[in-house]
Amino acid sequence: MSTLITPSSRRQFLTLLGLSAVAVSCGSGCSGAAKDQTKTLRYQGWAGSVILPELAEDLGFLEDVKLKWVGNTISGPQDIQSAATGQVDFGGAFNGAVVKLAARKAPITAVISYYGVDKAAYNGFYVLKDSPIRSARDLIGKKVGMNTLGAHSEAMLDIYLQRHGLSQADIKKAEPLVVPPVNTEQSLRQKQIQVGVLGDILRDKALQTGGIRPLFTDYQLLGDFSAGTYVLNDRFLKENPDTARTFVTGVARAIEWARATPRDEVIARQVEIVKKRGRNEGTAPLKYWKSFGVAETAGRITDKEFQLWIDWLAERGDIEKDQVKASDLYTNEFNAYSRKGKPHVAESTSKSGS
Repeated sequence: MSTLITPSSRRQFLTLLGLSAVAVSCGSGCSGAAKDQTKTLRYQGWAGSVILPELAEDLGFLEDVKLKWVGNTISGPQDIQSAATGQVDFGGAFNGAVVKLAARKAPITAVISYYGVDKAAYNGFYVLKDSPIRSARDLIGKKVGMNTLGAHSEAMLDIYLQRHGLSQADIKKAEPLVVPPVNTEQSLRQKQIQVGVLGDILRDKALQTGGIRPLFTDYQLLGDFSAGTYVLNDRFLKENPDTARTFVTGVARAIEWARATPRDEVIARQVEIVKKRGRNEGTAPLKYWKSFGVAETAGRITDKEFQLWIDWLAERGDIEKDQVKASDLYTNEFNAYSRKGKPHVAESTSKSGS
């Protein structure tokens, strides 16, 4: 046998032994070698706005991970559907939309909150100043313009009507309509709709013009809360865990950077980003930016951010009661943000348990 072991064959044997040891140490948990993981994430943007991943990339928080813009959207449900089908690598939507998609067994996991509601960042349901609409009951038979159906604004409308004692039959008589956000103010003023949902930049710009008043706001309804999350496809998470961690942690850092940085500086950075990306957009509306509204530190997710919408959807009959469990919808595993600026092992609240 010794005559068969040449220096060359011995080196091959030791190499194979080393590779076997690595494979054994990885076990089934090694989901894609680091060198094989994608470093480019496809995504949809929002016209005239800077989303948190774009801010994170510009600040250098995404490190070697790059973003590839493939177009714009005005619909969170459409955005996360695109992530579920692999047309983009991440998408963001209202948490109720995430619940509905997960209930249909879509292979997605929420990884970080990216927008929410606070006293500076909120959506209002606005009417003309001389409108006869003064109460929830006045909305019966009225047209309410919002950016998409089955998402944040429709949920707020339902909750408002429920809290003011309207029956399900009467609630269904209020008519939500899809109106692109940039056209909502004009549609309201031209009386094509009787109520328009306006948020952040578009809200403040309309209020500055005058002639409208709020019927109610989501902040008045629910106070501070994180309202939407970015989701990644489960296959992407399995095959690209390091990339996912870099992405999520980078977005987390951008959330805290925006929270800690003077507002004028955050606005200036966003204006610079819009100018550099060359999508033929105006920057004037950005001066109205105030907050991303994320409630939890670094955008970490909790059960309560999904449970409210699970209950709402079950009451509407959109999902079965107990069809979806909040803790099965998200993970904080990839969020390694720490206040000291150094990554740490994040809490692993996920589909596999909390």
